[in-house]
Amino acid sequence: MAAPWLSLRLVAPMWNGTRGIHRLGGAVVPEGNQKKERTILQFLTNHFYDVEALRGYLLQREMSKVHMKNRSFTWLEEQHGPYSAGAFFILKQGGAVKFRDKEWIRPDKYGHFSPEFWNFREVPIEAVDASDCEINYEGLDNLLLLKELQSLSLQRCPHVDDWCLSRLYPLADSLQELSLAGCPHVSERGLACLHHLQNLRRLDISDLPAVSNPGLTQILVEEMLPNCKVVGVDWAEGLKLGPEEQPQDTASPVLA
Repeated sequence: MAAPWLSLRLVAPMWNGTRGIHRLGGAVVPEGNQKKERTILQFLTNHFYDVEALRGYLLQREMSKVHMKNRSFTWLEEQHGPYSAGAFFILKQGGAVKFRDKEWIRPDKYGHFSPEFWNFREVPIEAVDASDCEINYEGLDNLLLLKELQSLSLQRCPHVDDWCLSRLYPLADSLQELSLAGCPHVSERGLACLHHLQNLRRLDISDLPAVSNPGLTQILVEEMLPNCKVVGVDWAEGLKLGPEEQPQDTASPVLA
C-alpha cells in the first residue's frame, strides 16, 4: 500500500504578491499534539505544493538578505564621512578594519563591535579584512571612497565575481595588497581587470575554481603586473601536456 503522501497532487503555488506563498485552502492542519509532532515532510506539504516554488522562495529570501547587507550607507557618509561609513559597512558584514596608526577593530562572536571608530572621522582606513563576507557588486560602493586603502582581503567571499573586480580601479593609487583566495566566481576575465592596479605589490589568487588554467593565468597576471608578487598558484599547474599533446620522437626507429 502506497504511503499517503505519495498520493498528494502537486498544484501550482499561490503567491500573495509580496511575502511569499499562501497555504492553500485545501491543506489539512494537524490537530492537538499532532501539530507539534508533524514531520518536516508534512510541514512542507502543508505550505508548499511545488518543490520548485519552495526552492525559488528560499532563493528569493536569501538574495533579499544579501541585497539588504549591501545597501549603500550614503546617509552615514554625509554625516560621519567615508571612513566611518566604510568601517560600519565592513563591521556589520562581520569583517574587520584598521585605521591608520590604530589597532584592528573586529566584531565579537555575537556581531558586536566597539563604537570607537565613530571618533575616527578624519583618520583614513588603511586595511580591510572582508574574508567570508557577503559583499557583492553593489556593496563595493561603500569601499571605493576609501582612497587611502592599502590592503584588501576578499578571501572566500561568495558573491565577489568578475564584475566586482572591474570596479576596483578607483583604488589604483593606494592599493598594494589584494587577496582573492577562495572566491568561487572569480575567473581569468576578472583577473584581467586588475591591470589598472599597477601599485599592487602582492596578489593572492589561490583556490579559484572558476580559473580553468591556474598556471598559465599566473604567468599572464605577472606580465600584466610586473611589480606585483603573485602567490597561491604553482606555476606548472595546468601546464602539463596530455598524452595526445606530447612531442613525438621522430628519430626513434620504427619496429617492423
